Amino acid sequence: MQRVLITGGAGFIGSHSAEALLAQGVQVRVLDNLSSGRRDRLPADALADGRLTLLEGDVRDARAVDAAVQGCDAVLHLAAQVSVQSSVAEPVASSSHNVTGFLNVIDAVRRLQVPRLVYASSAAVYGAPASLPLDEASVPLPLSPYGLEKFINDQYAALYRTLYGVSAIGMRYFNVYGPRQDPRSSYAGVISKFADGLESGAVLRVFGDGSQTRDFVYVGDVAEANRRALASGVQGVLNVGTGRSVSLLELIEAMTEAFGRPAQVRHEAPAAGDVLHSATTPARLQQALDYRPGTSLVQGLRALAASLRGA
Repeated sequence: MQRVLITGGAGFIGSHSAEALLAQGVQVRVLDNLSSGRRDRLPADALADGRLTLLEGDVRDARAVDAAVQGCDAVLHLAAQVSVQSSVAEPVASSSHNVTGFLNVIDAVRRLQVPRLVYASSAAVYGAPASLPLDEASVPLPLSPYGLEKFINDQYAALYRTLYGVSAIGMRYFNVYGPRQDPRSSYAGVISKFADGLESGAVLRVFGDGSQTRDFVYVGDVAEANRRALASGVQGVLNVGTGRSVSLLELIEAMTEAFGRPAQVRHEAPAAGDVLHSATTPARLQQALDYRPGTSLVQGLRALAASLRGA
């Protein structure tokens, strides 16, 4: 790879992925509408010396996508509407980002004969699983428009592979956390919200008894998985998680240790439609990419705390 396009590259996962590629000597082009992405997330030195270029544009604009894809060896498609709640409130608008935007990207890859596409799928495709741990053969049963949209992306990628020979892999991320995730946005995960609460002394709201379990994967590990996927020929879908799930109460305990701050917790009524337990096995990720996320929860939380304090 000499030049990679990252759609949504000024976002949370996108900016970390850009850094991982730049560190390997790859030139990076970013397409971002800057609605939630920010220019200041991108390394200023790479922008200044031309190793990284930023194009302001929207994946729903097919012409902007074509112009961005032109001349690239691979595409990492991360631009999306990523809020489950927003997808429920405004399903048509969500679909325009996550289905139409995806189609614009994969069809540009097809027409311009780009050798490789890696795109963001999601663990949300699985819904409330009948059994755990989840693997790539688990049956998708999405509970939200967002989860359905990501599953549609997976189906389109499989169809484009069969019809046109497009080489594509969908990365089914579990609960990604780390520096640069905005706790005040509607897209924020529970860790970024809890981190913000610990730093400000606010009460941490826990919906239900806190026994819900999640697989939390550090954003730096996700970026490395993206980089390896781009350089590989693996196709289909990959679950991206650690293989280790913790409860929300265990998470809060770990965060109080990592942040060195006491937690004030208030339990509230369980959230409607909340998945109680989630777990995955990274076996196919390890087999296909020779990689398993290695950042422990404590290490990742300490890195997050340090980033929030400017260390």
